[in-house]
Amino acid sequence: MNELIEFISENLQITYILILATFVGIEVIKSIPAVLHTPLMSGANALSGVVIVGAILVMLNADPEDYISLALGFIAVVLGIINVVGGFAVTNRMLQMFKKKK
Repeated sequence: MNELIEFISENLQITYILILATFVGIEVIKSIPAVLHTPLMSGANALSGVVIVGAILVMLNADPEDYISLALGFIAVVLGIINVVGGFAVTNRMLQMFKKKK
């Protein structure tokens, strides 16, 4: 727990930017019409793929004793994979709605 508090205090500006970006992102997403969610989900899949690759690279270059970096990288990989799979499932379901019924 001390390591986390020390990390946050050393990177206070980055922490503020992360919090601000979270709130701005939530406000932007809430104002998007429902019609645009499927195309944006496809773009989010691509971004999540980049997040997965980046998190894996961070984990590969992290010190084996730095458990915070490894844990955050693992969480980023898991959440990115969940986002990609969910995005493809939603996109596939939306595309099924446009197929002609037999």
